[in-house]
Amino acid sequence: MNILLTGSAGFIGSHLTERLLADGHTVTGVDNYISGQPENTALFADHPNFKFIQADVSEGIPYRAGTFEGQTLDFVLHFASPASPPHYQQFPIETLMVGAQGTQHALELAHAHGARFLLASTSEVYGDPQVHPQPESYWGHVNPNGLRSCYDEAKRYAEALTFAYHRHHGLDTRVIRIFNTYGPRMRPDDGRVVTNLVVQALAGQPLTVYGDGQQTRSFQYVTDLVNGVVALMNAEESDAVHAPVNLGNPDEYTILQFAQVIRERIDPALEIIHEPLPADDPRQRRPDISRARELLGWAPTVDLDAGLARTVEGFRTSVGAVPASVERTPVAAE
Repeated sequence: MNILLTGSAGFIGSHLTERLLADGHTVTGVDNYISGQPENTALFADHPNFKFIQADVSEGIPYRAGTFEGQTLDFVLHFASPASPPHYQQFPIETLMVGAQGTQHALELAHAHGARFLLASTSEVYGDPQVHPQPESYWGHVNPNGLRSCYDEAKRYAEALTFAYHRHHGLDTRVIRIFNTYGPRMRPDDGRVVTNLVVQALAGQPLTVYGDGQQTRSFQYVTDLVNGVVALMNAEESDAVHAPVNLGNPDEYTILQFAQVIRERIDPALEIIHEPLPADDPRQRRPDISRARELLGWAPTVDLDAGLARTVEGFRTSVGAVPASVERTPVAAE
């Protein structure tokens, strides 16, 4: 297939690019590097089936610039957006715009080419959930004007817009809701719980846990997520494939348990310290993946021990010290 991927220089975008190229597809990546990394684009610079467009998709997607001779697209994958609290709180308007105009431009491009469309949504649409674990049928419990709302509401709007294009234009759309995902190529200053704790531990610093550490998260290794994305891309069109699909690992840990796992793996002598819990930090987060199992035959296969081994090794080669912006960054929900 001929595929356009927004957010291709991001952590997940780079792993998805790698998989799509390995499967024999052509990929046009689009990114403006607001949170993506140029070194992720460089990984594929010499690949004959990869082209890159540096652009802000909120302002438009200049697909014909540097593409595969203007070929018709078969799939548009919309993964562009800051995804960690430090980044989307630093760029709240840009985050809202990429969820709104960026999603519309990606949908319009898919509609113009008769292409299928896949939206990367998020478990953040569930907010601080009052239903546990979270099924796709749950409407969520979200603060519409809190510090996290620029991301939460951008993704909720992006889902609404995607379904409007499906219902009004008959566009073949798919929606995934990504739960906490980790692995190599995450930014050291990402600010989410995995990077915070791994980077702090490698630097020999105390591990920061926010609140009492009893809030829970479920951690999914990036290749499991990519397998789920590809499975949904390849699913035959039906009413079922248009509905949102949770992609996450249902194994649940408290943040304090997870900090202890990191400490034991890297340096058992490290201290664990506690800081105040950030506003609107979800108390529970665990996916119900029944739909993914039934619809796609998908389930995660990489356990936490194996995934962390690969992740820590990746950080060992790239991190010398904890960036100042990470040291006191609140634990993130995704």
